[in-house]
Amino acid sequence: MPKVLVTAVVPSAHLALLKGVAEITIGGEGEALMPRDRMLAAAPGFDAIINHGEVRVDAELLDRCPRLRIVANAAIGYDNLDGSLMASRGVWGTNAPDAFTDATADATFGLLLGVVRKIALGDRYVRAGKWTGMRLDAWEGILLRGRTLGLVGYGKIGQAVALRAKAFGMRVIYHRASPSTTPEPDRRDLDTLLAQSDVVSLHVPLTATTKHLINAERLAKIKPGAILVNMARGKVVDEEAMVAALLSGRLGGAGLDVFEHEPKVHDTLKTLDQVVLAPHLGGATADSRFDARTLCCKNVAAVLRGERPLTPINEAKR
Repeated sequence: MPKVLVTAVVPSAHLALLKGVAEITIGGEGEALMPRDRMLAAAPGFDAIINHGEVRVDAELLDRCPRLRIVANAAIGYDNLDGSLMASRGVWGTNAPDAFTDATADATFGLLLGVVRKIALGDRYVRAGKWTGMRLDAWEGILLRGRTLGLVGYGKIGQAVALRAKAFGMRVIYHRASPSTTPEPDRRDLDTLLAQSDVVSLHVPLTATTKHLINAERLAKIKPGAILVNMARGKVVDEEAMVAALLSGRLGGAGLDVFEHEPKVHDTLKTLDQVVLAPHLGGATADSRFDARTLCCKNVAAVLRGERPLTPINEAKR
C-alpha cells in the first residue's frame, strides 16, 4: 500500500478520504510541525507528503525521495515548493487555493480593527490593571467609513476583503498585475494606490517580482499616516524599511500576520503601540483547515491512482 507522510498532528476525520487508499504516518508532535531534519530523514519511504507550514521541497529533499509522487500543501501559498524541479522529477505539487479565502479576509479586518480602534492596546491596558475609569481621549481611533482601502492583489482573498470593506462603508481601490478584458474603474497602478489609500492591505503571493514589493522607495510614496496590513507573505515587505516608516510617522500603524524572517519578529515592532502582531493565523479556522486537508487527500488519492490532481501548481513528467 502507498505511504503518506503528514507533517502535523491532525484530526483523523480530516484524513478520512485516504482510509484504505494509503498507509498514513503522522510526523508532527503535539502542536509542533515536523521539522525539516526529521522530514529529510523520514521522507525516503513515502509516496506522498501532506505538507503543513513552509518546509522547502527542493533538490535536497527530492534526492532522498525516489518514490515521491506528490507534495500537497495544506495552504494557499506554495513558494516553498520548487515546482519546476519537482515536475522534472515526476512529482506533482498542489495547494488549497480556496479553503482559506474567507478566514483570511476575516482576519484581515480583525488586524485592521485592532490597529485603528486600538483594541489590542486596550486589551493589554486592562489586563495590566491600569484602567481606572472612562477617559474621553485616550482611546480615540479611526472611523473606517469613508476611508479608502487599497488592495495590493485582487484575487479571491482581495475580493473577499473588498466585500467586507464595503460593508464598513469604505471606498475600495486595487492593484493587480494581470489586465482584465472589462473596464476596471477602481484599478490603480501601485504608486497611485499607495498615494490614495488610507489603508493598504497586501494579498499577493511571494514571487521574485513581489519580494520587497513594499520597500523604502514605495513607503516614501505612501499616504502619510496610512495603515499597512500584511496578510500575504513576510518577504513581500522590506521589514527594516517598514520599521523606519513607522518610527518616522510616515506609516500610522500596521497589522502584521506574517514577518520577513518568521518566526523571528523584528524587536522594534514589539515595542510599538500602533502595531498589532499575529502569529501567522490568517487561515486558522477549524472549517478552513478541514477543507484544506480534505482537498489534500483528494489530490493525493488522485495521483496515487495515476490521475491528475485537482489543484496542481506544476505538470509532473513521468
